[in-house]
Amino acid sequence: MIKITLPDGSVREYSSAVSALDVAKDISEGFARNVISAKFNGTVIETSTLLTTDGSLILYTWRDDEGKTAFRHSTSHVLAQALEQLYPGVKLSIGPAIDNGFYYDVDLGDKTISEKDFKTIEDKMLEIARGKHDFKMRSVSKADALAKYKQEGNEYKVELIENLEDGTITFCDHDTFSDLCRGGHIPNTGIIKAVKIMSVAGAYWRGDENNKQLTRVYGTSFPKQKELKEYLELLEEAKKRDHRKLGKELSLFTFSSRVGQGLPLWLPKGAALRERLEQFLKKAQKKAGYEMVMTPHIGQKELYVTSGHYAKYGEDSFQPINTPADGEEFLLKPMNCPHHCEIYNSGPWSYRDLPKRYAEFGTVYRYEQSGELHGLTRVRGFTQDDAHIFCTPDQLDEEFKKVIDLVLYVFGSLGFENFTAQVSVRDLDNPTKYIGDVTNWEKAENAIISAAKDKGLNYIIESGEAAFYGPKLDFMVKDALGRSWQLGTIQVDYNLPERFDLTYKGNDNELHRPVMIHRAPFGSLERFIAILLEHTGGNFPLWLMPEQAIILSISEKYEKYSEKVLNLLENDEIRALADHRNETIGKKIREAEMNKFPYIIIIGEQEATDNTISVRKHGGEDLGAISIDEFSKIVKEEINKTLKPFNG
Repeated sequence: MIKITLPDGSVREYSSAVSALDVAKDISEGFARNVISAKFNGTVIETSTLLTTDGSLILYTWRDDEGKTAFRHSTSHVLAQALEQLYPGVKLSIGPAIDNGFYYDVDLGDKTISEKDFKTIEDKMLEIARGKHDFKMRSVSKADALAKYKQEGNEYKVELIENLEDGTITFCDHDTFSDLCRGGHIPNTGIIKAVKIMSVAGAYWRGDENNKQLTRVYGTSFPKQKELKEYLELLEEAKKRDHRKLGKELSLFTFSSRVGQGLPLWLPKGAALRERLEQFLKKAQKKAGYEMVMTPHIGQKELYVTSGHYAKYGEDSFQPINTPADGEEFLLKPMNCPHHCEIYNSGPWSYRDLPKRYAEFGTVYRYEQSGELHGLTRVRGFTQDDAHIFCTPDQLDEEFKKVIDLVLYVFGSLGFENFTAQVSVRDLDNPTKYIGDVTNWEKAENAIISAAKDKGLNYIIESGEAAFYGPKLDFMVKDALGRSWQLGTIQVDYNLPERFDLTYKGNDNELHRPVMIHRAPFGSLERFIAILLEHTGGNFPLWLMPEQAIILSISEKYEKYSEKVLNLLENDEIRALADHRNETIGKKIREAEMNKFPYIIIIGEQEATDNTISVRKHGGEDLGAISIDEFSKIVKEEINKTLKPFNG
């Protein structure tokens, strides 16, 4: 009997070899109709693959990320077939699935593909898909595989095959098309109902600029036309919410080629926004027992050699700064933690003094390649809301859970309600990526998993995503457009205390090593603000808005009353400004809406006479004529809905 174990722990037995799809049918015919991919004993297989041994089987549908990967990878094969038919002589290289789509790198020779060709390619792909051709895998000897592609003159496939072991080479066939492939496909092409070519770009073969530049054709695909339509609408909305566009429109930040790529300049409104975020977190941190520290933007090279950051970032970061003193080298700070270790080292500590919680809004610098820079989300200089907690091993669990509470408070106050937690652990197959003792790694990983369980977090475990010095708990937040972002991180570190020889005197009068917790609820202010901009579309929570109201006077006769209203609001700690420009009230209202003022206050003869204000909310809701006290109450009530006190 063959025993097949399913994810829920149930076991199904079969007297002979059975395919993954047969197992799905055994569960439910309706379920089987939706199964498009599978994994057996951790290896991606076809749904038609026969299972001949005992093992664990996972069946995937379109709803699963793995199902989408198989779907998009299969569509890349259809794209390749379409390109071969439309561009005779084209040479194929690789065509993987990527987030939200796929691409195929091809050598077109003297031909080109432009946007005007997209529709023709899409039509050919759908024509092929409608044939409902099965995807079939077959093994090929290395000699036969090389012979095929040498005969076709495809040097790219030849190079790939030369690096493969004989006996591990497989091809995927569908219709009249065949391609070198490891596997992982949907049952047949007919499942593909909607395709869209998104763009074309140049891409060097194997990412090496010394190699020939190929044409990369990007596309996406869906099992329903309706889903493609919704996706394209989502992309249009994302363009409107692009933080670079909104940052310019709202006068928050800018960049200058004279200052340098990846180094943002914060304009007055943006600087005020940052300051409010800092003060918000500082207030919560103070309640949680943190002490603010400040460290310089540079440090001696030896500091980062000791911490391990030089080995990690040194070669790919800003080069050392040489001083007039012979042999003296400094580095721009890539991380704040080595500095905080030295602050801890500034005095002797007893177990009675711990935990020590040091916090800093510290700016760090890393040399990102110019092609990787992207607005505020990928920069070369950024400010982390960094803190490091030095505690005894017995305090670790409680301290870690307190940090989780702080992160959840930040998310709640800023409208991030949809998130999962990711426990990022080592890649056991690649231990050279990490520093430190294996025993300490195991202790740290177990501590994080235990805390996540106790706090009732919805968490997953991701292998290979740990920092080089320790495991971490990352918070993966979904924004208003359903996109996932990593925001907020908490890390357990036994390694830096060892490297910096950090100690405290225990109740046994002996010296012991503290455990170090790294935490940053925002991550970096730059990236956090970018994500918040796109999540809210620039309509920040009211407590965070640069200006919470704008006062528009119908004519200069009412400017004096407008100024009185402005002073009363400012006395009530409501941020407002008055627009006295000689423009029509209609134009002023339109511009106030574009600039995302939460409340628009209109002052005319009636309001000045009655000592009231006419108020409308951003978006057009009219609150009518109310008193200034009434308006202040409305604003404060709205703020209190999101900005609650932290009880840490």
